[in-house]
This record gives sequence, C-alpha cells and structure tokens, in this order.
Amino acid sequence: MARRARAPLALAVPGVLALAFLVAPFVALVASAPWREMVGLLDDGPAAEALWLSLRTAGLSALLCVVLGVPLAWLLAHDALPLPGLVRALVTMPMVLPPVVGGVALLALLGRRGLLGEHLDAWFGVQLPFTTAAVVVAQTFVALPFLVISVDAALQAVDPRLAQVAASLGGSRWYVFRRVTLPVVAPGVAAGAVLAFARALGEFGATITFAGNFPGVTRTMPVAIYLALERDRATAVALSLVLVVVSLVVLVALRSRWLGGLAGLAARGAETVGAR
Repeated sequence: MARRARAPLALAVPGVLALAFLVAPFVALVASAPWREMVGLLDDGPAAEALWLSLRTAGLSALLCVVLGVPLAWLLAHDALPLPGLVRALVTMPMVLPPVVGGVALLALLGRRGLLGEHLDAWFGVQLPFTTAAVVVAQTFVALPFLVISVDAALQAVDPRLAQVAASLGGSRWYVFRRVTLPVVAPGVAAGAVLAFARALGEFGATITFAGNFPGVTRTMPVAIYLALERDRATAVALSLVLVVVSLVVLVALRSRWLGGLAGLAARGAETVGAR
C-alpha cells in the first residue's frame, strides 16, 4: 500500500481550508434536509413533475450533444476548420458566459422576432421559445462544450498510425472513423455524454430566460428549486439534494473502474479491428 505524501504545513493548511470551503455547504445541505418528509416531498405532484421533466430533457440534450458534438470534435481535432483557435474559443464560450446571457442569445436567434425564429414562425409556423423543446435547446447550448472538449481530447490522444493503417488497407474516411477511431474514443464520448447530462440537469439561467416557467412544460428541477425557496424551503432542500446526489454519482462514475473497464474494452476492440 502506497504511503501518502507528507505535505508541508504551508500547503496543508490552505489546502484543507479549501476542501472545507467546497464541502461544508453540502454538509449543511444534508444536515438541514427534512429526511422524514423526504419521500413525500419528492413524490409531491409538482416536484415529481419537475424531476421527470428534467430527466427527460437532460437525456435528450445529452443525446443531441453526442450527435452534434462528436463531428465537431473531430473537425477540431483534425484542424479541419479555418481559424481553429477562434473556433475553439467560440465553442467554449457557453462554459464561461453567465447562463442567462446564453438565454438572451438564444432568444435573439430563435425568439419570435429573432434572427432565425422570425422566419421559422413565418415559413413553418414554428415557435420555439417557452416550450419543452426550448428547454432541450437551452440545455444543449450550455452542455455541448463539455462533450466537445472531452471528445476532442480523446481524439488527439489517438495514435494516428491506426487510421493510416486502416486507410492503407482501402478503408474510406467514414469507415476508418466508424470502425477504428470511434471505438478508441468511446470512453471519451461516454465521459462527455455523462458530463453533458449532468450539466443539462443543473441548467437554470438559459432555461428560465429562453423557455420560461410553465409547470409540466418548462419547469425543470433548478427552476422548481428557485421557486420553492420562496414558499417551501423543505421542498427546495429535498430537490437540491436529488441534484447533488445525481451529480456526485456522475463524478464518481467518471473516476471509477467502470469507465476504466470501458476504456479497456474499447482499446481491445480497436486492436481487433486494426488486426483485420
């Protein structure tokens, strides 16, 4: 068993303080939770409705992130786009901007008088804002960079000789990507999808700005927590605990042997394909 490194006091004290600063709020949340009423609060109609809506929309958002983000990550990893530095900065913008700014930007694009939304309404009668689809769009907007960054890093770590060997054997670019590259980066895609799901599940600012707050339609868990704080603190704490638990499970899963095992399976699959 490896011995823990002995930290200098000058590093140990601020380090432990930083850990306490990050963990203490969650300890307080757990301590203040109404455990006896927890099941009843979560089973309450509006709370259960918000939870179910959040899970559905976050799942769809994660799926959209995979469908759109994997091709974008491939383009970035292979420098297939002009001005790659600027493109990478634009891709990561939703991660650093306040989410409410993202919601305003989505309204400017897809709102009823937006740059594209006006035409969608006039040509097809499609009005996206303040619908469940708007929730998915807002969640995808803020979650997509997490998947792109994960897959981009995984693609850049792939040995280029794998694709070169497959191409030399007559494989098309699409075949090489589908049968060689994709199995190798599958763990990166899985990690990115899980991160995107967790980010979408906790999205608030862009959602309430672009999708609003309609029970059963756009009221997700974060929005329900915000509203519950004004009238029912116990429900707000119970819903917050659910989000904390889901986030914790996601982060632990990413560091667990499960994901490592998945990486091993993907690597062996790629070796098998390469051997063919």
